[in-house]
Amino acid sequence: MSETVFKDHFSAVAADYANARPEYPRELFAWIASVAPARTLAWEAGCGSGQATRDLAAQFERVHATDPSAAQIAQAHGPANVRFAIEPGERCSLPGASVDAVCVAQALHWFDRDAFFAECERVLRPGGALVAWGYQDIVVPPELQEANEALQAEILPYWPPERALIDEAYASFEWPFAPIAPPPFELRAQWTLPRLLGYFSSYSASKRHREATGRDVVAEHAPAFSAAWGDPQQPRAVQWPLFVHARRKDS
Repeated sequence: MSETVFKDHFSAVAADYANARPEYPRELFAWIASVAPARTLAWEAGCGSGQATRDLAAQFERVHATDPSAAQIAQAHGPANVRFAIEPGERCSLPGASVDAVCVAQALHWFDRDAFFAECERVLRPGGALVAWGYQDIVVPPELQEANEALQAEILPYWPPERALIDEAYASFEWPFAPIAPPPFELRAQWTLPRLLGYFSSYSASKRHREATGRDVVAEHAPAFSAAWGDPQQPRAVQWPLFVHARRKDS
């Protein structure tokens, strides 16, 4: 099998990514642990800087967290029961039939899915769970909608094509194993204006826009957000549509 080409859209913004991405609901991780056959070992593929890793570590005895980007792993941190490694999602160093849960947070659209699903088949123990989730476009308060729509429209042509897979909530994927029906989860946050602008800067589309034009598109749109926001340190509610896919390896 040929080596998978790593599409690196985030190493150059690894620090922004680590600081700005939303935290997932803790109920999601408790549910993952509840459907796993045990809580001994979880593998998180495409862990980035560890947004989901730390919550997985609260539910499992050990977490093997991997990402092909050395810059992302350099930003990653977690408790003592986490091992971070620079490894692709399509191939990890774990032994066969050793993993209770394989988890992928907002990253599966970057993988060679056939190779990744084959690796899940190899490393999952019988009855083990594969859980992959993601979130779609941010939903801002009404007073920020005009500013947000203007920014999103300008960066729209700069999204990588894999972004369409997020928009469809992975609906076209050919999943392995039997489905597990997840309960509904909500992804919400209370953010200040600097936190929101940092999140926009961490977009792969914002990075590609800067590379193509030499301009900082987020900085250019910041005054419109500021005018609508008021006190930039006053938190405002934001949310994202969150989707979850879960499957169980045959026991």
